Amino acid sequence: MGKILLGCIADDFTGASDLANNLVRAGMRVVQTIGVPAGPLGADVDAVVVALKSRTMEPSEAVAQSLQALAWLQAQGAQQIYFKYCSTFDSTPQGNIGPVTEALMDALKTDFTIATPAFPDNQRTVFKGYLFAGDVPLNESGMQNHPLTPMTDANLVRVMQAQTTRKVGLIDYSVAARGEAAIRERIEQLRREGVGIAIVDAVSNDDLMRLGPALKDMPLVTAGSGVAIGLPQNFKLTPSSTASELPPSAGLQAVVSGSCSLATNRQVLAFIKAGRPALGIDPLRIAAGVDVAAEALAWAAPLIQKGPVLVYSTADSNAVKSVQGRLGVEEAGAMVERTVAAIARGLVERGVRQLVVAGGETSGACVQALNITQLQIGPQIDPGVPWCHAPSDAADAKGLHLTLKSGNFGTDDFFTKAFTRLA
Repeated sequence: MGKILLGCIADDFTGASDLANNLVRAGMRVVQTIGVPAGPLGADVDAVVVALKSRTMEPSEAVAQSLQALAWLQAQGAQQIYFKYCSTFDSTPQGNIGPVTEALMDALKTDFTIATPAFPDNQRTVFKGYLFAGDVPLNESGMQNHPLTPMTDANLVRVMQAQTTRKVGLIDYSVAARGEAAIRERIEQLRREGVGIAIVDAVSNDDLMRLGPALKDMPLVTAGSGVAIGLPQNFKLTPSSTASELPPSAGLQAVVSGSCSLATNRQVLAFIKAGRPALGIDPLRIAAGVDVAAEALAWAAPLIQKGPVLVYSTADSNAVKSVQGRLGVEEAGAMVERTVAAIARGLVERGVRQLVVAGGETSGACVQALNITQLQIGPQIDPGVPWCHAPSDAADAKGLHLTLKSGNFGTDDFFTKAFTRLA
């Protein structure tokens, strides 16, 4: 493998695929690794996205894992580092976005970076430093009810400042709209004012494309996946369909979902309303010692021969809070993740070779249960969500096709559309 152009660190597995998807669409050949590889990759690619499961762990551990990923990427010759977080800026006042950003800045010996989760293709925009999900501020979008990282403030300057010791500033829309020279001038002004991290406004893809050239010489970029569309041009790369080619698809089809987002709730409902087989799993039965995974696999076995099936733990926010109140937040989440992951592995062992996984934490648990260490990134299903191909010891030598969908992403018909797109 030659030196890579862009080395990326993502704080969850679906977010890593989201970033890789945008890079592939812009012409980069990309591999996503699950965790930090033990040695060099055997592939000749332009970018590597190291997927961590660090979004909700203790800040000190998130920092340690991110620095380990940085060291590996530097050893592969990465010319620029990209720290990727969610387009809803999922974090708490303790982190982990701020602490990881500062640790990477220190390690790279840089005094300035930008931060923006803007991803207009998925209706995530930043205006005057405020993050919007669709037409409403983030804290009115449903994210205020997130079970692990409730977002109650849409002002990203305030959110980031609470997590960092460096001064946080703003590059607003009036600057971003004027392009590279104006952005660079504003960066130098902020530096003189002692600012170390700048939130950047972006309300359209054009804003992100104008931002890209201004980041060409920046050692560290921190962002959601949207900024990725403007970076490959800095390496003289252009969009190419060959960057997203995957092996031919075959085998049975299934969906497993652990996300409780509003978007995934709609997708589950659409799948059921279409008359397709779906099974909901009850966390309280898992807690009572029932082998819910075995039950789900017995239910699915005859049905997957006829078409895609769905196994889900998705629920609305009130139901989630009720279960958390009985079992505790961490235990409720971990217990469901383990069960859904066991179901995913069992489905693959029974012949599923096209698998959709919904939810960031759920995706992390599933790829680990399937012993997947890297994914080849393929074509986009919906903005931020590509099909991938991966080897797994639960599958045969041909591996399986897999998509890791962030809970908030995708149209209502995503679960059925995904298989049509792959075919």
